[in-house]
Amino acid sequence: MKVADLIGSRKEVFSIPETKSVLGRSEIPARETGAVGWCCGFDRKLIGVVSQSDISDKVAAENKCPAWSNVTEIMSRDLVTVTPEVSFDDCLRLMEQNGVYHLLILGEGPKYLGMLSVSDLLKVMASSEKARADMLESYVFPNR
Repeated sequence: MKVADLIGSRKEVFSIPETKSVLGRSEIPARETGAVGWCCGFDRKLIGVVSQSDISDKVAAENKCPAWSNVTEIMSRDLVTVTPEVSFDDCLRLMEQNGVYHLLILGEGPKYLGMLSVSDLLKVMASSEKARADMLESYVFPNR
């Protein structure tokens, strides 16, 4: 399984422009994404990422006002990126090696295509294990 398979059904890619405040980032519901890519210009060139931990560590913990703080002040710029051709196992390895919970997906140009979270990978792992368990159960108990 590759990154393209994991993100193929997504309809929206969440990103925010450089002019947004941290409060503006909160317009994207946390249930939708734990991190948001920060893009520059019409070509959607990825510059950084703003995660929930960036907000809590750099705004809330320092008692800053989210309406007056710009995302450029708190975003992470050391990005771990993948392309749609990267395998599922390589994604897991990259997350573990870099201690990150999100991988940023870049296409040609490099155009920002979205983000892959550890939650996305865990869902695939869980569904795969359930499928294996169901297959084993049907083998062991064929009349059910």
